[in-house]
Amino acid sequence: MYYDIIMTGFGGQGIQTISLILALAAMKKDLEVTYLPSYGVEKRGGRTNVYVTIADQEIGSPISNTPSALLALDLIGLEFYQDMLEKGSLLVANTSLIPEDRIRVKEGVSVLKVRINDQAVAMGNPRLANMITLGCFIGALPVLAYADLEAVIGEVIPERLRETIPDNLRAITRGIEIVKETR
Repeated sequence: MYYDIIMTGFGGQGIQTISLILALAAMKKDLEVTYLPSYGVEKRGGRTNVYVTIADQEIGSPISNTPSALLALDLIGLEFYQDMLEKGSLLVANTSLIPEDRIRVKEGVSVLKVRINDQAVAMGNPRLANMITLGCFIGALPVLAYADLEAVIGEVIPERLRETIPDNLRAITRGIEIVKETR
């Protein structure tokens, strides 16, 4: 097993949070993990990208030129990374912020187009978009199971936001359901 994932968006979308949940869950399963976050100096609104690699073997580099998956929450991130996707990889595209006609991937790339922000609003909280994205990812590419994420989410979510954990878990579940509904 070897999965290298790029998550991209802008600050405030929760990319850093879901990448930490994913990396920690993989570590708890005794998998090899690299985690390389990148973000602008702005607190909110700046570019944010994370490279996460999860494997059952030694990882040679934390950077990938041909990722297994791209989670693109905005158009800028999609346009920067989508050409790196090769046959057999997965794109989760937030079509609430990405016009569908801008998605241009190579043949053989699995594309999951989800109006993620709209889904979060329908759940009653627009801030759940990141967790829906994470659910879509593990529903489409079962790197880890829901139970793995559930086991570590309390270690990533800060104490002051503990009351949001049940809603975050419901949003992850919603993402998994969306994948089942589209397949």
